Amino acid sequence: MTIVRQPTRAGVRDAAAKIAQILPPTPLLVAEIRGHPIAFKAESLQPVGAFKIRGAWHRLTALDEAARARGVVAFSSGNHAQGVAWAARRLRIPATIVMPADAPAVKREATLALGAEIVSYDRRTESRERIAAELAAARGATLVPSFDDPWVIEGQGSAGIEAATQMLAQGLGPVGHVVSPCGGGGLAAGLTLALPDAEVTVVEPEGWDDMRASLEAGWIQPVADDAPETACDALQTQRVSPLTFEVIARRGATGVAVSEAEVRDAQRWAARHLRLVVEPGGAVALAALLAGKVPPADGMLVLLSGGNADPQAYAAVLAGEG
Repeated sequence: MTIVRQPTRAGVRDAAAKIAQILPPTPLLVAEIRGHPIAFKAESLQPVGAFKIRGAWHRLTALDEAARARGVVAFSSGNHAQGVAWAARRLRIPATIVMPADAPAVKREATLALGAEIVSYDRRTESRERIAAELAAARGATLVPSFDDPWVIEGQGSAGIEAATQMLAQGLGPVGHVVSPCGGGGLAAGLTLALPDAEVTVVEPEGWDDMRASLEAGWIQPVADDAPETACDALQTQRVSPLTFEVIARRGATGVAVSEAEVRDAQRWAARHLRLVVEPGGAVALAALLAGKVPPADGMLVLLSGGNADPQAYAAVLAGEG
């Protein structure tokens, strides 16, 4: 798609103001890890179970009436799908979502329940971007990418504006280090803009850590064709966008990768210590912290980005299976 502008911190603040009018702040929970109070932003408790509602609302509310009437098209494994469907229903905008055939049933069913149309594809052999672009062109609809969009990035960054205010209110001081899950980089880029003085670490599942590799190389590195299976369906992005990469790289951010076992450990820890259901992709930042790949420190903010866990898979994780 053609980028008509760059995301800005002012845009993030505008998004935060818009979102505050329709949604309460998600809770900021605090737990001690190795002697340090760590702040956890529970985006898993959003109405659609993930932070994606933020970017979707900021993007769709920016459309004029003519564009709204023509509808929107998005592509997502489930969380962005639900965010777009939720915003579209509230704004009375027709929404079509291109979703992988193997997306978790809980995410597919929730998207349908919000009134969106779903078009399925094979994530290993077909391009969701191409399918969505063709649908949008044929219908005259607006394409709403899950991360490669300045409004979406700004909307996701509103979580950082909220968290910074909450940390000060709770006596935790300013955000010194933010640790974020990363798929395409929309959330991490938005947080980078929202928190200009904080160190930034992005976390991805092993084998899908293309943002980490890209940051280390200095240019975009795609995910390998033989990337392993992962429970982190929300983070299975084949290639980050220049838009998100440039925002994150400009700040000197670093990246780490976590294993499937470390993710499961983090899900169990969140359930036990925070009383939260966190899906695999939403738990990777916590996993990096618990595994010692990101040292805990005062002023640290960790994003728990989603809670749309498949019930059977989640039960197996809690039972210690796998």
